Amino acid sequence: MSAQFSPGSIVRARRREWVVLPQSTEHNLYLRPLGSGEDMPTLVVPALEREPVTAASFPSPTVEQIGTQTAGLLLRDALMLKLRAGAGPFRSFGNIAVEPRAYQLVPLMMALKQEVVRLLIADDVGIGKTIEAGLIARELMDRGEINALTVLCPPHLCEQWQEELQNRFHIDAVVVRSATANRLERGIPAGGSIFTEYPFTVVSLDFIKSKTRRDAFAEQCPDFVIVDEAHTCSRTGQGRQQRYELLRDLAAKAERHLVMLTATPHSGDEEAFYNLLALLSPDFAQLKNETRTDHPLRAKLANHFVQRRRQDIDEWKEGSLFPDREVAEAPYKLTGDWNGIFQEVLDYARELVERETESRYQMRMNWWAALALLRCISSSPQAAVRALGRRLDNAQETSDDDAEELDAQGLASVLDGTADELVLDDVEPGAAQQQDIERLTQLIARAEKLSGSADPKLQTLVQALKPLIQQGFHPVVFCRYIATADYLAAELAKVFTDREVVSITGELAPSEREARIAALKDADKAPLLVATDCLSEGINLQDQFTAVVHYDLSWNPTRHEQREGRVDRFGQRAPKVKALMLYGEDNPIDGAVLQVILRKAENIRKALGVSVPMPEDDDRVMNAILNTVLLRRDATSGPTGDLFAEQQMLEALDVKWESAREKAKKNQTLFAQGRLKPEQVMPEWQKAFAVLGTEEDVKRFVLAACERLGAPLDPQRHGGYRAPLGHLPKELVERLERLDLLHIKRVDFHYPTAERCEFLHRTHPLVGQLADYLAELAMAGKANDKIARAGALFTQAVQTKTTIYLLRLRSRLTITRTHQARDLLAEEALALAVESGGANRLLPKEQALALMQSAVSKELPLERRTRELQQALDALPALMPQFEQLADDRAQSLLADHRRVREAAGSRGSYSVSPQLPVDVMGVYVLVPDVALF
Repeated sequence: MSAQFSPGSIVRARRREWVVLPQSTEHNLYLRPLGSGEDMPTLVVPALEREPVTAASFPSPTVEQIGTQTAGLLLRDALMLKLRAGAGPFRSFGNIAVEPRAYQLVPLMMALKQEVVRLLIADDVGIGKTIEAGLIARELMDRGEINALTVLCPPHLCEQWQEELQNRFHIDAVVVRSATANRLERGIPAGGSIFTEYPFTVVSLDFIKSKTRRDAFAEQCPDFVIVDEAHTCSRTGQGRQQRYELLRDLAAKAERHLVMLTATPHSGDEEAFYNLLALLSPDFAQLKNETRTDHPLRAKLANHFVQRRRQDIDEWKEGSLFPDREVAEAPYKLTGDWNGIFQEVLDYARELVERETESRYQMRMNWWAALALLRCISSSPQAAVRALGRRLDNAQETSDDDAEELDAQGLASVLDGTADELVLDDVEPGAAQQQDIERLTQLIARAEKLSGSADPKLQTLVQALKPLIQQGFHPVVFCRYIATADYLAAELAKVFTDREVVSITGELAPSEREARIAALKDADKAPLLVATDCLSEGINLQDQFTAVVHYDLSWNPTRHEQREGRVDRFGQRAPKVKALMLYGEDNPIDGAVLQVILRKAENIRKALGVSVPMPEDDDRVMNAILNTVLLRRDATSGPTGDLFAEQQMLEALDVKWESAREKAKKNQTLFAQGRLKPEQVMPEWQKAFAVLGTEEDVKRFVLAACERLGAPLDPQRHGGYRAPLGHLPKELVERLERLDLLHIKRVDFHYPTAERCEFLHRTHPLVGQLADYLAELAMAGKANDKIARAGALFTQAVQTKTTIYLLRLRSRLTITRTHQARDLLAEEALALAVESGGANRLLPKEQALALMQSAVSKELPLERRTRELQQALDALPALMPQFEQLADDRAQSLLADHRRVREAAGSRGSYSVSPQLPVDVMGVYVLVPDVALF
């Protein structure tokens, strides 16, 4: 590529001016029109053009482009918000649709200090691990260090990751799993694959982990991989070996970047935890038996492992980032027919486990059938009816191995899975026994006759929801089984007629669940959501809901935390969220679970600040607890169990809990983070947003732009603004219609947004279209009353005549690694103040804004305005050397920024930077002191 056509230079082609983009080559030019955005570059082949492509320069303002002070400020804001390749310490901030909090930059800065990124991000639930991982990926993309990525996650999280990458980071990824792989493979050339043809993929772990797919994937996988729920890939036991081997194979390539995410890095399994650490570096496996806190490997690990609790975020003093969580309980007692059914089911369950059987398989069958019945009847009679209507397993036993298979099935369908891999299956497990059909039929008939109006558990829920809703909370009610969710939704709709009552269960595909949640934003009524645990992972609910009700107790404390984490997380706009737990006072199942598991877990969480999973062998823990319920009878109903043995069992469980607590406490000490502190991060964060603009800049620009274009935004009583976009100029409306933006009715400039509002951030397409349209008007010298490149005014804000030159600087940043050079473009909009005495100073952002917002003291006559402006324009040639020196200084500052935050880059290559001259003079504004002051 010829020198004059280097990235950032201006060329004339097809009778207009363009800016050359970095992806240009010697024979092909990728261009963007002067004054427009970079989203749709135009490819020009100079050899095929009718007229030669020539170097050009940016035109200076003219006196004909004179306008008002407000019109000048609008241009300044438009230019700043149009920047995508902003000059500053981070390349990615102009390409993300979220304003990250400063604490979320810690993993990014840790990553940029590594030659090959290997990170385990283990922040608490709701802090923003997805944002943190996305920032790393986007930054490396915009630095030209990676051009493809893969996210590996559980299948139910695929759509969420696809949406997050697209909406927050403008990365268009495809989902790869059983249902999509065949479609994606159609049309791929011979020898190619999904991973060679699609640079950005979100891949289901369960799809890709099999041996037949894993080996090919390890060869074709991109060199940047994000692994979500990484703790589910760390165990080597039955059913998990393939996931672990997949990650081990990917990590074996020394040049591959690997970012792993988990809120529970240590689920009680020491081997699994150190398996995770060994994926960062095999050396870290040596720490397994190392107790010294000063071991050199621990200092090394601190560069690769970041784990923060919510209280750790307080030191950043960024305001209230997370809501306060209020926890309450709502006990109920079973009465009347409801109690009669419960007791009969409980008696039948006890009979099942006391039966003599001829095989271990049948014994386990009876055990799981009893547990299934107890779990379902504790949820609702409707769930029990479905359990009684189907068998747990239809296969005939042939060996003890079949009993082990049955235990695995029961663990998943009756219990909630293991601590590090909770199941989302919400189908009622089978409980019917062939020899008891007549008795079960009678039970089913009795249960089906029960009326919801007499249901004491349901009525307790209704009485708990009423004050919650009256206080302005929007609740989501979690239950365990589909039948219970359907039942609750039908009954609650009768009571809360002013609410949009919706039920979401595993009967809906993940995409249908998301669509149903999204539809609630436009519903005429406020939502009341009933859901099974299919929504406890994957879909964030903080935008619409502020309370969680546990209608059914989960038998695993991690699940409770996940449910509450759907609303209590980063982005929740309510200052307070509530969590309410229902339980049966006279239900021995609820009593055991509540006392031995949930309350113990909550006490540990309060003491340590993090959740601690149930002790190892959590299925045995659960079995032991239920064993005390199933085998114990009270004095009126028959034989008592061995109460002394029961007490010993509970004491042993308490010892296990304390052991889990001590392990967690020890790990907090051993793996204490030498993480980056606010004073190390905040200057970089502030510098980035000084260049590109903050949410306040976006708000000021959009409000002013819409008002000047005839569609002023209307502030709403409950926050946000009504946006009459259809009243904008016809040409702009047509552009918005093509981009499907006219559906936007309400907007907000702060995240989390007011209810039912679209978040307008600096990279939102509506902001970009407004900025492009206005900049085009300014460049054409049209509509100077709306946006102007020149102006002059009387003001009392200055004592000496001061001219503000609005400049756009373009720098070419070249990164050379492994003998390959990549060109990047960096742009910056600056204001330079030149006083009449000849002194000039670069204005910090706040000072430039203050001067350009100076109050006009009185009208400056047109002749005087023209004369003052012409003098300022005539001074431009003499000022150009100063502008060029400023451009060189800023280029060197840019180089220092990039070297500083990407420390590891020096080991693999070098940076160089050069300003693209001449400097673009975008606007000239003269402030004349009001003579009344002197």
